[in-house]
Amino acid sequence: STALLRRLSMVRVHRSSVNGHHSWWPFFFVTNMTVNKIDMTTGAIFPKLFQFAVPLILSSVLQLLFNAADIVVVGRFAGDNALAAVGSTSSLINLLVNLFVGLSIGCNVSAASAFGAKKFREVSRTVHTAVALSFIGGIILTVAGLVLSRKILLLMSVPEEVLPLSIEYLRIYFGGITATVIYNFGSALLRGKGDTQRPLYILLAAGFINVFLNLVFVIVFKMNVKGVAWATVISQCFSAFCVLLLLVKEKDEFALHFKYLKIYPQILKRILKIGIPAGVQGIIFSFSNVVIQSTVNSFGAVCVAGNSACQSIESFIYISMNGISQASLTFSSQNMGCKKINRVKESVAVSLLAVIFVGGLLGILALIFDDALFSIYTKNPQVVEAGKLRLFIICTTYFTCGLMDVMANSIRGMGYSFLPMVVTLIGACGIRLVYLFTVFTLPSVHSFRNIFISYPVSWIVTFLILSVIFMTLLKKETVSLS
Repeated sequence: STALLRRLSMVRVHRSSVNGHHSWWPFFFVTNMTVNKIDMTTGAIFPKLFQFAVPLILSSVLQLLFNAADIVVVGRFAGDNALAAVGSTSSLINLLVNLFVGLSIGCNVSAASAFGAKKFREVSRTVHTAVALSFIGGIILTVAGLVLSRKILLLMSVPEEVLPLSIEYLRIYFGGITATVIYNFGSALLRGKGDTQRPLYILLAAGFINVFLNLVFVIVFKMNVKGVAWATVISQCFSAFCVLLLLVKEKDEFALHFKYLKIYPQILKRILKIGIPAGVQGIIFSFSNVVIQSTVNSFGAVCVAGNSACQSIESFIYISMNGISQASLTFSSQNMGCKKINRVKESVAVSLLAVIFVGGLLGILALIFDDALFSIYTKNPQVVEAGKLRLFIICTTYFTCGLMDVMANSIRGMGYSFLPMVVTLIGACGIRLVYLFTVFTLPSVHSFRNIFISYPVSWIVTFLILSVIFMTLLKKETVSLS
């Protein structure tokens, strides 16, 4: 194993052959129609930010299409109860998945930092540790989801008329969640070296599979929510298989060898140092959303359906901003690896400007075309009106959420994950929960629309606190290098 890692540390061959591709590789376009490394430590920042972020945004859009396809198909062909059943599970799914998404951030930071510092042996060890961890974590998450789904849905006050469908959807979804964890870890490793294009091609194929199976299972075989659940699981398994295949076929330090798969304690410690705070933040953040979803559920199936459709629309805005914040994470990680502090500061400034433009523009467009967007999900005018109440509050202020995420991820990329966790929990989750249990209980405030006022307040407060912390850490790192 040691000899293999030493040999891998010296290999810097780009994936190619004499004829430009490998005929035995069924996805040869994935390896040859893309630049699978971006050195973010040199050159102009914006072009590399754009090159990194755009494929990541498109990849995230395709992932969202998995859920959107579920919602659209059940909403149009299985009824509002089925739509509410799928939508009512989203916050719970995020709650249980976010710990492992946080751990994937740890994988990304560890791989990017080692890659930026040219420590290729550490890169290889990170790859093998991350993949092993994804298998273990995915199995744990599957068991937890299957055992706890019914109890938590009851605690969330899911309407009685949609509860059986929600449970059915959730259990099938968690039966295949290991594949989702594996894909997230694998794609996080590839992002560590700036490769966001090949995961995009994988998700493009998986997206077509998901949409096709949704239509066949629901319309042809009348499988209702079971159909969309199985379609999602099958497409996720395809994504996981392809990302593993990419890593196995790599010829550089990111190559995966299953016979050498193991968890290296030092690498695991580094992943957990970044990943656990990010994951805990995600869990508690999602918990606050579960509480909000429970409050939404108390207003009945129409409001639940409207909220579900609105969340799906908002998600496309969020992931566009999140692609920029993920780029900022990798920029910070690579440049911290080679101690280029000023470049970290410059990349964050560019990212903040980019997220203001993208979030503001998409939010305005969503409000302008709100009727057309909601018509994709439902024909019920009451559901549409309920969704519009949320959409106005969120979309006019959504760019501030992007600002918060850019700052938090930039701090994580510098190697500090605990601080953004604490600030986000207090500034974002704390404000929302306090609002719901105090101000919102007043009769004059207690309405479906007013549930969502706490969102923009929490984003702005958290961003301002994180900005102060970021500037303080920059000064600290600058002094340590002088």
